[in-house]
Amino acid sequence: MPFHFADAEYATRLAKATASLVDRGLDALLMFAPESHYWICGYDTFGFAMFQCMILGADGRLNLLTRAPDLRQAQQTSTLSDAQINIWKDIEGVAPAANLAALVTELGYSGKIAMETQTVGLTFANGQSVVSAFDQPLHNGDGIITELRQDKSLAELDMHRRAAALSDDALDAALQGTRAGAFEGDILADMQGAVFRGGGDYAGNEFIIGSDQRALLCRYASGRRHLDPQDQLTLEWSGAYARYHAAMMQTLIIGKACKKHLYMHAVAREALEACEAAIMPGKPMGDVFAAHAQIFGKAGLGHARLNACGYAMGAIYNPIWVDFPMFYENNPRLMRERQVFFLHMILMDSDSGLAMCLGHSVEVTAQGAKRLSRHAPDLFEL
Repeated sequence: MPFHFADAEYATRLAKATASLVDRGLDALLMFAPESHYWICGYDTFGFAMFQCMILGADGRLNLLTRAPDLRQAQQTSTLSDAQINIWKDIEGVAPAANLAALVTELGYSGKIAMETQTVGLTFANGQSVVSAFDQPLHNGDGIITELRQDKSLAELDMHRRAAALSDDALDAALQGTRAGAFEGDILADMQGAVFRGGGDYAGNEFIIGSDQRALLCRYASGRRHLDPQDQLTLEWSGAYARYHAAMMQTLIIGKACKKHLYMHAVAREALEACEAAIMPGKPMGDVFAAHAQIFGKAGLGHARLNACGYAMGAIYNPIWVDFPMFYENNPRLMRERQVFFLHMILMDSDSGLAMCLGHSVEVTAQGAKRLSRHAPDLFEL
């Protein structure tokens, strides 16, 4: 049985999801997203890389179709009983999508059926096989569970806060180990080690680390170097606790910050604080991006910013910890209490070769944004 949340928490989630299906006139939802599986019953595995599906019925029943390696995974991490776990066998010529269609029929779901498609838990080839295996059109089920996951319970908010504490611990480790001559691999090991020692998990994607010109990257790339006496180091990372994330981002200066770095940091901090001020329940997400863009544009740094300045946080699986929705231009989605967002102010100036990034996660309260990090977005010269 899952140990992260009480049985009553999962019962509430299942009831909300079932009601959502009933409201849409659906008989069943084919869930392929690992985040959906984890949220609704605690099922925790990277087995989504292979074919697996969880069936949610409008009658409140849950059934899982997966492979043998995930039998015990489901038994030990989920609320599912053995009777709810169905195994398809690896054998030449097997068609797991046909097994899924047969299971849906056996369960008695013959009405309107929807399926999740916008997920790494379903490849294009497997998606085509599922559509072909059913003798009726399958409807779009994207957004049903995703939308429910956005409104965090008090227990989930506690997981995010624990993740944020681990992110802070990782930053402390980076600050301690970052100096001229330091090896990026040691810094990375110290950061990841701080998360593991604090009881955390692997994050949904690799920690991002890059110095010198690679400080202008906001994606992980393989290869390590030693820091120069005068250098810049961009880090983006997230503590993860019970799969819940609270990402952070920071550009550290090795040596003394130049005037341009000082200016970029001051503007990035102003933009971060303006974005926090723009977060309010009932307000559109586009307001947050507008605050970010306005300050960077006024400061003459519009050319160095990106076209988004953050996104939702949640219990997310590989290959990336990004959850949706995102902060981008004119996004009309209204923010709600108990959402959690990562705000990132990213300045990457290819003309000067300088980077300055600041970011941390916030909780949306009735009064606005509440920082989850204990660290202020200061400039660090190491």
